[in-house]
Amino acid sequence: MCYSGGSACCQSCCKGGLKSTAKASDVNTKASKQPKAGKASLKKNVAQANPPAASDKKTDERLPDKDRKKDVPQPRMQFDDVHRVVKAKKRSVVNQSEARNRVELFRHLPQYAHGMQLPELESKFFQPDLMHPSVYKVGLQYLSGDISGGNDRCIAMLLAFKEAINDYSTPAEKILSRDLTAKISSYVSFLIECRPLSISMGNAIKFLKNRIAKLPLALSESEAKASLQSDIDRFINEKIIVAGKVIVSHAVTKIRDDDVLLTYGSPSVVEMIFDHAHELGKKFRVVVVDSRPNLEGQGLLRRLVAKGISCTYTHINAVSYIMHEVTRVFLGASSVLSNGTVYSRVGTSSVAMVAHAFGVPVLMCCEAYKFHERVQLDSICFNELGDPDAISRVPGGESLTHLKNRAENENLHILNLKYDITPSDYVSMLITDYGMLPPTSVPVIVREYRREHIWI
Repeated sequence: MCYSGGSACCQSCCKGGLKSTAKASDVNTKASKQPKAGKASLKKNVAQANPPAASDKKTDERLPDKDRKKDVPQPRMQFDDVHRVVKAKKRSVVNQSEARNRVELFRHLPQYAHGMQLPELESKFFQPDLMHPSVYKVGLQYLSGDISGGNDRCIAMLLAFKEAINDYSTPAEKILSRDLTAKISSYVSFLIECRPLSISMGNAIKFLKNRIAKLPLALSESEAKASLQSDIDRFINEKIIVAGKVIVSHAVTKIRDDDVLLTYGSPSVVEMIFDHAHELGKKFRVVVVDSRPNLEGQGLLRRLVAKGISCTYTHINAVSYIMHEVTRVFLGASSVLSNGTVYSRVGTSSVAMVAHAFGVPVLMCCEAYKFHERVQLDSICFNELGDPDAISRVPGGESLTHLKNRAENENLHILNLKYDITPSDYVSMLITDYGMLPPTSVPVIVREYRREHIWI
């Protein structure tokens, strides 16, 4: 509301309001003088007096359905959709049978019977025209568990693609960029059948396909292949190897003498941090927290002790009893999402929450190529399920007696989750190759990395 004696802008607003009111009254008087032609004529007059704004025109001019579909990302495979699962099985290379006792809460994720795929794939290894040998070998290593860890899986995949590109030749009457992109997509589908992709692998695949699409048409086939192989080598070197060294240089500054450092599992970048701090002569002790069924921390423990680093080993169920001794927690991450949530091996969130309750700083170490613009609030909508039999096996090779015949018991469902999410409230700092930053700065890194990702 404007009062008399107001400023010039208030008076102009009042004048504008009077003019618009006068226009509306003129329209109403004209409509009353006209013969009763129905509501349509009145609406027409009002529309002529008040034309739609420019913003309204833009909303009305919508894109065609085809163009709009291009902008919408493809939905993830929902394994509780019977029709889509049947179509996917027709195209699949790996013959997989669904598990009998599936966990209902995770029906949207693949739950296959483990232990039958690897022998069949090994028997087909030397069949011609099935799959490039390097890609096939990496798929077998994913399936058997010989290659694990985000960086190792990504490097193995990119090196396999590099060998496949080296052996590639463009078929007659086809364009290299389109045909090679289709080949890479078929390789990716096979790797997904062996084990679901990590978020970092998805980012690397996007980078490679983007480089293939941007190949100049004037390049010969040999030049194009050499350019792509150079791009793969550069990605591995800059985004993984050099990025890890930069993270180590930042993280070492947070380690002081007489510190007690806790880590969970066996993150490769955290092991590099401990090694470098030990080389610098810093005196500290490491608490290695481990969990079944993989017990990855045992390998890390052996390597640290062999280098002369003082260590303590415990399982995750005792983390609250030893946290009062800890001064800092160093954790690895499979990915960092846009809202600052950390996606990592299952159990990471428990360790981070216990550390937060004790007031111990939690430092997450993650390369920028693992960042993703997705937002996730729980560990249910997107996750990976491991072999349920791995939980029933205990060290020594024997299975628990009451779980031996679990497939015959319809009331028994075993869940082996691979990942969980850690809310940003429990993360003190992210240590990346872009520097040390709070979780609230993740969207900035995602934006800058995407820009670099496109033009690299």
